[in-house]
Amino acid sequence: MLLQVKDISKSFSGVQVLHDINLDVEEGEVHVLLGENGAGKSTIIKILTGAYTKDKGEVWWDGKVLNVTRPKDAIEAGIATIYQELNLIPELSVMENIFLGHEKKRGSKYSLLDRKQMRKDSKALMERLGQRVDPDELIGNLGVGQQQLVEIAKALSLNARLIIMDEPTSSLSASEAEQLLLTIERLRKEGITFIYISHRLEEIKRIGDRITVLRDGANVQTVPVDTTSIDQMITLMVGRSLDNKFPKIKFDKGKEGLRVENLKLDPESESINFTAYQGEILGISGLVGAGRTEMVRAIFGADPKASGNIYIFGEETNIRHPQDAIDAGIAFITEDRKEEGLFLDQSLIFNKTIAKLNRVKSKGLISVSAQQKVADNYVKELKIRPNNVNLIARNFSGGNQQKVVIAKWLFTEAKVFIFDEPTRGIDVGAKVEVYNLINKLVESGVCVIIISSELPEILGIADRILVMHEGKITGDLMREEANQENIMKAATGG
Repeated sequence: MLLQVKDISKSFSGVQVLHDINLDVEEGEVHVLLGENGAGKSTIIKILTGAYTKDKGEVWWDGKVLNVTRPKDAIEAGIATIYQELNLIPELSVMENIFLGHEKKRGSKYSLLDRKQMRKDSKALMERLGQRVDPDELIGNLGVGQQQLVEIAKALSLNARLIIMDEPTSSLSASEAEQLLLTIERLRKEGITFIYISHRLEEIKRIGDRITVLRDGANVQTVPVDTTSIDQMITLMVGRSLDNKFPKIKFDKGKEGLRVENLKLDPESESINFTAYQGEILGISGLVGAGRTEMVRAIFGADPKASGNIYIFGEETNIRHPQDAIDAGIAFITEDRKEEGLFLDQSLIFNKTIAKLNRVKSKGLISVSAQQKVADNYVKELKIRPNNVNLIARNFSGGNQQKVVIAKWLFTEAKVFIFDEPTRGIDVGAKVEVYNLINKLVESGVCVIIISSELPEILGIADRILVMHEGKITGDLMREEANQENIMKAATGG
């Protein structure tokens, strides 16, 4: 065993989130850590890397007790972590990012940087990962997939023996994800060990050796990947079988909800025209870079548009700023919940009411008791865990953070909901909860638009699918006629 976690427990503000966790990781394996959002996966990883301190228990590394009280302890032992949000500096080069914090010097530690040697080593590390990248290229000029590989190169430069990866493919295109999985397979053959966290069960079946399942902060079982089906994984995760991963309710098509006419993101682009109706879920599909997010950001007023008219339930609305969109009844659940959806260092009470503070005001002042009541109600309704509304958003798992974002917009009583990648990085059980919530919104008369890069998801929940390619709509498909082949044909310009 390279790594052993023995009876680790952890609490936050009196709420216990880990209960005597045990984990054994063999050298040279890809060990999958699986569980619903809030199961304790990220907490145990942060304990292993020194970001959190444990309340009790031991960590054994290569047969000896390892006392990790700060990130440097983990790095010096040979443990590296690559988080879902990459820890790179866009304004620095590939070389500078790889060696940041452990730069090579020409002589003593007080001498000049040995840029020539670092450039040479950076090139060799990237070639080891199958990438020919100029070491002087700025990180900001690389795609997300290549940035992910730079993170791995950085870990290898630190002589990491164990690389922990948290949702590494959640923001990658299919080709980028394939490149990453090939890289992991290559490094495993070299003896590098991985702890792999992902909600994409198909890729777990492909690269995983063993799975340790957590539920509600406790061990459930450790099982081999090759003899465990995806349905069995789901049952272990959520404690029940999910017969319908895409619960779909059919409603009658109603009135026009959102109409977009002659929308141009810049003067040279083609006009975008579409209408979304009550009673339907309008899906928007397309490859990464097709312009889906840019389009809805322009509709919401987050980005400027060159021209275009926007109608909400038949009335033209002048949207120049997100506040105009909120006042008009539009909710926008953004793709990046941490950067754009939440105030991470504020409580759930603050986050749930911030988009519509007028609703919790009394005589011109914000009512703390009204905020508390609203937060308590949404925690119960959306099953947010832990159910402590005073905790800051940063301390919640990705899936529960997503529920907080949705609750924030539910509180605005919006008439048009735009979801951009609503289930990215959340577990299958939480996905079903989100789909059921979307069905309730449609049933209540809300107009719902969903952007998704996952074809099974868009095919499973949408009534009609718009397909985009290079900033224009190239397909408008009803549910009955849509399949992966004709969506991909339209997504590639066909």
